Amino acid sequence: MDYLSAEGLRLDGRRPHELRRIECSMGLLTQADGSAYLEQGNTKVLATVYGPHDVSQKFKVVHNKCVINCQVSAATFSSNERKGRPKGDRRSTEFSNAIKQTFEAAVLVELFPRSQIDIYVQILQSDGGYRSTCINAATLAFINAGIPMKDYVCACSASFVEEQSILDINQSEENCGGPDLTVATLPKSGKIVFLQMDSRLHSDNLKQIIDETVKGCRSIHVILDQKIKKHLDQVVSSFIT
Repeated sequence: MDYLSAEGLRLDGRRPHELRRIECSMGLLTQADGSAYLEQGNTKVLATVYGPHDVSQKFKVVHNKCVINCQVSAATFSSNERKGRPKGDRRSTEFSNAIKQTFEAAVLVELFPRSQIDIYVQILQSDGGYRSTCINAATLAFINAGIPMKDYVCACSASFVEEQSILDINQSEENCGGPDLTVATLPKSGKIVFLQMDSRLHSDNLKQIIDETVKGCRSIHVILDQKIKKHLDQVVSSFIT
């Protein structure tokens, strides 16, 4: 299969460095302190945040900062592959720990000593790039909960096919056999707080694809910032009326 046409277009009509459509909603679940629903293309994720609250297990108490707990799960209907264990498998456990470490680098954890923040992320539909979508949804949920952060955490996925780097990959591009790279950054400082790559990539192409993915993170930051400002305008308007 040709993943890039002669005109340089991908299977879904995007150019190599174009992002998928991003739509989001915040504050959907009133019982949670913060929640966000995010769509990147056909990948759909729901993230909820609870806390800060007392640490549920006393032996996990840290006296000078809060503890972040994360759990990622996928609905059984989220992909064509039926899963008997939607949560608790090795892959989801590893990714849950990765998100925990990512947001420990972004959240001002020292402001909430001896406390705990829980973040739950559920993949409702997976069509590629689920890791970046989960991280972006978690960012919106933290912001909706009013938890202070150093910066947004913005993530983007990429691959390298036919000697060309492509951003924000979908499922068919993810299955093409090329590398599946996910990068999350703090856009203002440019600091990379998460990087994971499946499959191999020649070292000559590594810097190029990382640089392009970091640019994709900056573009996603602009989009998320606009979405949040629009949400805040709607909240303020509802109070005024």
